Parts: sequence; structure tokens; C-alpha cells
Amino acid sequence: MQKEVEQLINHLIHIEHLSTTLYLAMSAYLGKLNYTGMASWLKIQSDEERMHLLRLINYLVDRDGTVKIKALEAQPSDFGTPAETFEKVFEHEKFVTDSYRQAYPFAQSVDSQTAVIIQDFLREQTEEVAQAQKIYNRLKIAGPDGAAILLIDQELGQRQPVITLAQG
Repeated sequence: MQKEVEQLINHLIHIEHLSTTLYLAMSAYLGKLNYTGMASWLKIQSDEERMHLLRLINYLVDRDGTVKIKALEAQPSDFGTPAETFEKVFEHEKFVTDSYRQAYPFAQSVDSQTAVIIQDFLREQTEEVAQAQKIYNRLKIAGPDGAAILLIDQELGQRQPVITLAQG
């Protein structure tokens, strides 16, 4: 594996590592505020990001690359209102998507196998950005209406995990 490709995958590993810890911190924060559905949704999202992280690590190991997991700074412990929290989720998902989008042309030019992996992640990111935007938009519509926020919280609590270790 080319050193540049290894560095690229390690960069994406760092982003997925950041994502899983960010969403776990958000889950804990909203759980503390008794938004149990939103907390559950974010916990599942954190688990999915961890599966992405593991998939990238396994890919690098399988290609005989060196995995370099960078230390992360502590995540915030306050994310504001539910709408502000999901605005941050939406912005973060756009950041992750941009990271994969920027990585793709290089991977495509030097390593088609890595390009396929990145393309798979880009496909999934399209769904994740849309989902985060939908939740954020609904919370903006709800505004300060506690009943509307609790209804959205209840709906988000119905989310079931879809990724297993076998799939990751």
C-alpha cells in the first residue's frame, strides 16, 4: 500500500473516531436532559460511526497498512437545545461527507480498491446528511414548543440499530 493511501485512510479513521465520540457525548448530554429518544438515536449513530471506524481499521490492516489512531480532545459536555444539538450533527455530517469527497479523487487516481471503499462511504453519507438535516429542520419547526419537541424525541426513540459487527 502506498504511504499516501495509508495516510489518507488514517485521516478517515480519525474522522470516524471523532464522530463516534462526538455523538456519544451528545447522547449523554441529551439523556441528562431527559430527551431519552434523542439520546438513544445519537447512541445508535455513535455505534454506526464506530462500525465505520472498525471497517476502515480492518481495511488498512488487511492491506498490510499501519493504523495510527490519534488522540482526541475531550468532547464538549453541553450542546445547547435539541435543535442546536442536531444542527451540530447536521454540520458534522456535512464535514464528514466533505472529507470523503475530498479523498475520493486521490484514491481513484492511485488505488482503485480504496476508491471503491470511499465511494461506499460517500453513498452512506448522502443518507446520513439527509437524515440529520430532516431532524434538525423538524426541531427548528418545533421551536420552543415543548410538546412538539417531546413528540420528535419519542419518534427518534423508535430507531433501531441497523449495523452489526458482521456488517462492519
